[in-house]
Amino acid sequence: MAEGHGPGRCRCCGADGGERGAAWGLHLRIDRGRLQCLNERREGSGARVFRAWEERGDREQFVESDEDAELLFNVPFTGSVKLKAVIVMGEDDDSHPSELRLFKNIPQMSFDDAAREPEQTFSLNPDPVGELEYPTKIARFSNVHDLSMYFPKNFGAETMKIFYIGLKGEWTEPLSAARVQAHRHEVIVCNYEAAPNPAEHRLRQPAPQSHCIS
Repeated sequence: MAEGHGPGRCRCCGADGGERGAAWGLHLRIDRGRLQCLNERREGSGARVFRAWEERGDREQFVESDEDAELLFNVPFTGSVKLKAVIVMGEDDDSHPSELRLFKNIPQMSFDDAAREPEQTFSLNPDPVGELEYPTKIARFSNVHDLSMYFPKNFGAETMKIFYIGLKGEWTEPLSAARVQAHRHEVIVCNYEAAPNPAEHRLRQPAPQSHCIS
């Protein structure tokens, strides 16, 4: 088993635990009201695996599949996300998921939808302490509003169990309707001022003058 984590210090990577925890803060950007976990045995348990990195060791918080050894999470964000890596922490037995398929921007994805080609697939290793990071292909996950995480199988147990899912990346706040309107107004004004006005650049014609010759 991998070496454990000391207080405030991640021994497996030598990084300060607080700094590493802050990097895994996308759980704070999840729209909890629309979060879904399909095939969870206990309603609402799937949402609890998305929590602070420092709280990943809480063995009371987990999700277990109901009928088959598969789980599907639909994770909507409150803005645009650039997903950089994931952590999947399970039980130290065959109920740990063995594969993860990531999909993006498919709201309320179903198990039937999971048959399509994913953006990225990971072969997972057993990780009962939450220390293994799986980097994503960032170019494919640079503008994510809805993330679907499909776990199709485990290592042979009848049900699947997950204790913690970590999401690492960057979050961008969406523009409000008022800010979008203000931005459009600025663009219109800038374009108007930048466009030449023929009336302002028209050469003044000299006024005709009369000369009296005596």
